[in-house]
Amino acid sequence: MAHSLPSIAILGAGSMGGAILQGLLASGRASRVTVTNRTRAKAEALTDAAASASAELESIALEVEPEGNARAAASADIVLIGVKPGMVPDLLDEIAPHLRPGARVVSLAAGVTIATFEAHLPAGAIVLRSMPNTPAVVGKAVTGLAPGSAAAPDDVATVRAVFETCGAVIEVGEEQIDALSTISGSGPAYVFLLVEELTKAAVAKGFGEADARLMAEQTFIGAAALLDATGEDPAELRRRVTSPKGTTERAVAVLQDADLAGVFGRATDAALVRAKELAAGA
Repeated sequence: MAHSLPSIAILGAGSMGGAILQGLLASGRASRVTVTNRTRAKAEALTDAAASASAELESIALEVEPEGNARAAASADIVLIGVKPGMVPDLLDEIAPHLRPGARVVSLAAGVTIATFEAHLPAGAIVLRSMPNTPAVVGKAVTGLAPGSAAAPDDVATVRAVFETCGAVIEVGEEQIDALSTISGSGPAYVFLLVEELTKAAVAKGFGEADARLMAEQTFIGAAALLDATGEDPAELRRRVTSPKGTTERAVAVLQDADLAGVFGRATDAALVRAKELAAGA
């Protein structure tokens, strides 16, 4: 695949930044990527992992080069900010004088607003806020993407292409980012919880732990693959499994009696309240 993405810097290539790096390298669309990490060991590990990629990768260890974030930012047209939320303002102050004209600065930091980014960057800075989720590490992310006040449609399209290397992208207004996080951001935990509980149900019916896990996990993996492969509405796929007056119908009736819709509504509402608390510094 021909290179089609501009130069990229990932400042703080931890779990999420590292996942996006994997997607970029696997896609073949990035020509040059610069990443920073605190330690030499992590920097060298990233370099080794990218040895077979077509992109030119420079991995900077901040313990070796303390000014590495500024140099990385100066090298790129897209700068992804992957450090912990509390570290973001100081990092933005550090890189602000070094940004290229027209550089797009993209937040990976949960709870840090576009206004905070714009306050610490030069006037007119192009800022976008993203909310990826953990399946980015296997190229199956859902990423919410919200533009800042100076981001034009072309900026959004370019940054969208970066995140599409590791999954799907939904463009939203910033006011919807926290709501999105309660569905796709927290959502993998909901699925893992359901797998846990179905595994326990299997153990309670006399299956060994290994077989119980295999049944529960592969059932979820298989169902998700079927949903993906067919493109069918999940309600339609559910109906096909649910024969009239059969065993599945009886089980689904119990689940519906438990008001799953209400439970998921309350759970995501609770997550949204907490997201707003965190944004307010609580």
